[in-house]
Amino acid sequence: MYKQILIPVTGPAEVEPLIGFAAQLLEADGEIRLLHVISNESLTDVTRQWRSSVNIVIPAHEAGAALDVRVEPEVRSAHDVATEILERSETGGVDAILMTLRGARRERNPFVGHTASSILHHATCDVLVVNRLALAEKSIRRVLVPSLGTGPPPKVLRLAEEIAVHNQGVPIITLAISPRGDEGGSNRAPPSRTPRGVPMQMHRSFFSDAILGRRRQLPRLILSSAAREKFGLLLVGDDPTSDTGSILTRTFLDELFRSAPCPVVALHG
Repeated sequence: MYKQILIPVTGPAEVEPLIGFAAQLLEADGEIRLLHVISNESLTDVTRQWRSSVNIVIPAHEAGAALDVRVEPEVRSAHDVATEILERSETGGVDAILMTLRGARRERNPFVGHTASSILHHATCDVLVVNRLALAEKSIRRVLVPSLGTGPPPKVLRLAEEIAVHNQGVPIITLAISPRGDEGGSNRAPPSRTPRGVPMQMHRSFFSDAILGRRRQLPRLILSSAAREKFGLLLVGDDPTSDTGSILTRTFLDELFRSAPCPVVALHG
């Protein structure tokens, strides 16, 4: 799906799982670029981190060799981490940035605030944000794709199909979140298949207009719809044709990722 994926990492523990996840989205002749940016605000800290960066570079090469994918690790020093990541993504011509949460679930804000916001708002390529369950999960039973409109955008469905194919063709279930009053007909459409033969079905959940109008309620509505399907990998994405703008704000992702008991992937782009 992607020719070149940029993965910004902060420490060695992220290297192998992020490369493993990225590998399933990489084209046959694609490349993963791993980037570790050291903030140069403290000279003492820069020196220490440069010395320890070998613990990022070596595992990156090893992970790439194990998966038979090209991985190019790079360590850089910059005053602003987010700006450096964005500049490397643009000058390198990458198709997507893959990043994960920072911090523990108990922390108030699991994102690195400035870095996450800048990348989400200013990246010119796709941005994929994954939670730690998505990196750790070895067996995916289904891919759940919620939508607030007539259906998921084509790019989101393409990503869902790619993930499903790399997980033995597990089914894709689209979750149409609709206002009450649209209940006419069945809440389940007839099953179909994607162009690559993955089984797909649309299920519908209905909520009041008052609840649907509260954007802060969207994470709860999405998780409620996913719970009816006994969860799976949850793939949320923006609809570029929507008049309401992007739903993938940092506030939305904070709440969704903090509350989700399942693997989550967010696609912004």
